[in-house]
This record gives sequence, C-alpha cells and structure tokens, in this order.
Amino acid sequence: MKILIENEIYPIDLLQKVFEDPKFYKQNGLEGIITSVGYYHSFEKNSLVFMLPKVFMKEDIKTVFDCTKDELVDLIDCQSIKHKIQYNWLRQLSVHFYNSLTEFKKRYTNTSIIHNTETFELNTNLVDKEYSFLDLLLSFVNFYKKNKQQILFKHMEFVSSQAKKPRWEKTIRKSLPILANGKNPIYVEITNKKKIKNTEEELLNYFFSILNHLNSEHNLNLKIDKSFNFITGNKFKHLCNTGSAKLRKIKHRYFNDTLKKMYVLCELYFSKIDKSSIKRRREEFLSINNYNLVFEDMIDKLFSEKLNPIEINGITIEKLKKNDDGKIIDHIYDYKSLIDTSDIFYIGDSKYYKSNSSASKESKYKQFTYAKNIIQFNIDLLNKKRTYNATMRYRDTYLTEGYNITPNFFIYGFIDDIANYDSHKITKKGEVISSYHFKERLFDRDTLFVHQYKINFLFVLKAYTNFNDHKIENFRKEVKLTFRNNFLAFFDDSSKCGFKFYESKLNETQYSDFITENFKRLNGKCFCTNENRLLLAKYIDDDTIDDLIGHFIKIKKLE
Repeated sequence: MKILIENEIYPIDLLQKVFEDPKFYKQNGLEGIITSVGYYHSFEKNSLVFMLPKVFMKEDIKTVFDCTKDELVDLIDCQSIKHKIQYNWLRQLSVHFYNSLTEFKKRYTNTSIIHNTETFELNTNLVDKEYSFLDLLLSFVNFYKKNKQQILFKHMEFVSSQAKKPRWEKTIRKSLPILANGKNPIYVEITNKKKIKNTEEELLNYFFSILNHLNSEHNLNLKIDKSFNFITGNKFKHLCNTGSAKLRKIKHRYFNDTLKKMYVLCELYFSKIDKSSIKRRREEFLSINNYNLVFEDMIDKLFSEKLNPIEINGITIEKLKKNDDGKIIDHIYDYKSLIDTSDIFYIGDSKYYKSNSSASKESKYKQFTYAKNIIQFNIDLLNKKRTYNATMRYRDTYLTEGYNITPNFFIYGFIDDIANYDSHKITKKGEVISSYHFKERLFDRDTLFVHQYKINFLFVLKAYTNFNDHKIENFRKEVKLTFRNNFLAFFDDSSKCGFKFYESKLNETQYSDFITENFKRLNGKCFCTNENRLLLAKYIDDDTIDDLIGHFIKIKKLE
C-alpha cells in the first residue's frame, strides 16, 4: 500500500510504477505533483494507493504522521514499524476516508460541471452498487474479526474428530506439530484409518487463502490461526482464475448464515480478480480533483440545517448558498441574535488548507460578499412586508433603521492526533476579522465581524458517514451555543471589539422624538430590540455623541 498526499511532489518513476494512468498527477520533468484525492487500485501492478488531502501536511515536507511525505509513501510496508501499535491508525483512516468519498458520490450523482477555469469532477469507474477492491478487502477483515472464534471452533472440532483411533507412528512421521507453550506438541493433522469428510473445509480453505494473501500483500497485520490450510504461490494464482467455477460446484452445501456470508465474499473476490473475465478492469478508482468540495459538504452536513424555501424575485437562500460549479459558499443556520431574542443568520465558510494555514485576503473579501447577499435577501423580503420566519429580524424598521449584527465565522480543518476521531476539538484560531464602511457604526449593514475556528478533520471525516440525525443535532446545539457565547464575550470586551454598549433610560414613548432629533449623529449606532430596549453601541474613539450618553446606562454584559 502506498500513501501519497495531494499537491505534493514525487519522483515520476514512483508515480508511473503505481499508476496505470497519469490522470492522477501532473508531470514536470522527472517529477510529478499529485492533483487528485482518493483511492486507486491497479490489478496489473498489484498496487493499492491512497491519495490523502493536503490537510495531512504540516509544513514543508512534514506530515501529521510525524514523518516526511517521502517516508510516508512506504511507511506501511516498512518491516521495522508495521507491527507497532501506534501505526494501527491506517485501517481506521482507510475506512473513514474511503467511506467519505462514497458518501459524497451518493449525495452528488451528477458531478461533472465546468465553471470558468475550475472543473468539479468526481472520477470513478465504479458503477452504483458495485463493490470496489477496497470494499472487499475491508469486508474480509471485518468478517474475520467478527467470526474468527466461531470459525476456529468449528475447524478445531472437525480436526479433533479426526483423532479417533489415530495411527501415531504415521502421524509423527508425516506431520509437524505445533508446540504449545514451547513444550507440548499438538498435532493438527491426525492420520487414522477412517477419514471423516468435512463439507465446510473446502470453503474455509478458499476463504483463508484469500485472507492470507490480502494480509501478506497489504500488510494488514492480522493474526490468522496456523491450523488453517493456505493455498499460496502459483497454486493461489491458479485458484484466482478457477475460483468462480470451483465455488459453483460447492454452492449447494452451505445453509449456515456465517458460511453463506463467507461464500459470498469469496465469490465477489474471485469475480473481481478473475483474469479469464473479458470484462475485467485493469484498474479501479474513486477520486476527486477538487477535494475542497468534499470538505465543504462534510462541514455543511454538520452545521447547516434545512432551509426555508421562501422565495423573493426568483431567489431563495438555497440558491444563494450554492454556486453552479458545486462550491458551497456558506454554511448557514438561524439562531438567537446577539442583542435580543429574535433570530439572525450565522454565516460560515469552510477553509480547505494545510493544517497550519490561514485564509487569504481574497477569502475574507468573498465572505463579506456572501454575508451582504444574505442581508440583502432578508431586506428584499422586508420591503415586501415578508420575513424568512416569524422570529427573524434583520432591521429595526420603525425607529432607528439600524441593522442587527450578523455573525460570521471561518472553519478550518486540522489534525494534531491521528488516533482521535471522536472529539471535534473546535477552538479559536487567529484574530477576529472586521469589515466596515463607517467604523463607528456597529448597527450598519456594512459592519461585519468574522470569528475563526479550527475543527478536528478526523472528527468531521467520521461524522460525515457515521453520525445519525440525533448525533448531528447534539453537535449543532453545542456549537451554536459556543459560537454565540464567543461573539458575546468579544463584544463585552471593548479592547477587542472597539465598542461600549449602553441602554436608554428614556421612557419608550420618548424614543421616537429622541431618535428623530439626533438621527444623523445616531445613524448606525442605535438599535431598538424586539423587547423595546433602545441600545447604543459607542465606538471608543467617537466623541460626537458624548453629550447624549447621559440618556443611557452602561451595559456590563450582553446576554
């Protein structure tokens, strides 16, 4: 098994050795750069390759596996480490990574879209409901682990039954014993006068021969009991060509559920690698050349909820959310506002980079554009005297004409523990990003803040295929509360946000006259909540409204 990483450079000799086709890399002289992420298997070259996302890179040539990208290529084949416990992550990573690609394939069946210079293409020669070689490999391993004790018991029971009236002289002369505890010999093959035919043994022989071959070829580190007979070498190659025919002759013998499953696995394996089949492929693969789309979909499945299909001028939130090239521009959900009990959209964007990288200036500008599109959509609804839902409130129309604060966030994937698939480890990353037209006007539609977070990529990978609706809902509740509380903590600290918050002492009947008299000075600085609290956000360097502060009391903490 070879492990390569997206966007990394490798010798062209290596790439030509493992790939039948150059579509997975771009050649430049004696080197090639991996351009795809996914799974590849060549029957002719007997090569199994994983092309991992660039998030598995740290910096320069170092990977998250505490080795270089070049050491990683043959890491699993290295005899000095392949039995070490700390490298048992491979099988788990293989399962979750491959499952994420198949899940994306199910969710997006039409995946060949060209938009400008970017191509969104999920490459595969596997049709729907077809088993890949990796599916079979993992199925063999899982079946063996789940049933090995039962199978071994049946096998040993049969072997023991052969020991009736043994001919010990011939047994000792013709067979080698297994030494128990290094002292006591145990003879697996007993020679006696009367042989008992075991109809199960032939199927067991095929199954464990295949399992033994997979174990040795792909370094699965499985411990298979030596009492089973293995077909190896040239005899196994011959079995691969004739296995399907041999299985058909013994199909009628098996009624036990375990044996029937074992039969199906053997049948699928032989049909997959039978060289006599005219239709047999030379290779199979499942890969994508824009893995950022997969990452965005994984994040979106975790964060975003079903959107209201309400439409204005032929536009819905769903249409604003997804571009024609398949790129998801927002991870969006409605949740409790930062300043009252109304709802507001929280707008996020996932960032697919290496583990230690941050968003570019271009990404920041795009995010502000996305947020303004969502704000405009809600204002268009408001102008038609409609709202997204009964609790959504983007603008104080009747008094201050101020805009509610729209929370934004970036979410990056990272890996710091290759064995951790169960903790999301969402933490803050970098500084808060701001954008404004007038820096002293918080309640202005152009004033936006973006918080940055990182999330455990392996958690996202597992959750994409393993989480049910209940688990996803629990995750959303936790994260929504965390993100809101972090925004509140940010605005409670004037040294970070630049604002101090006040609440009016005036009687509600006095609000209108007060705002009208001071509208020019208070424009974008006041907002009346759905509970009729008149709020003032004073920028720390704004002295133009100092004479109005007497009408307000300072708010110690937003809730």
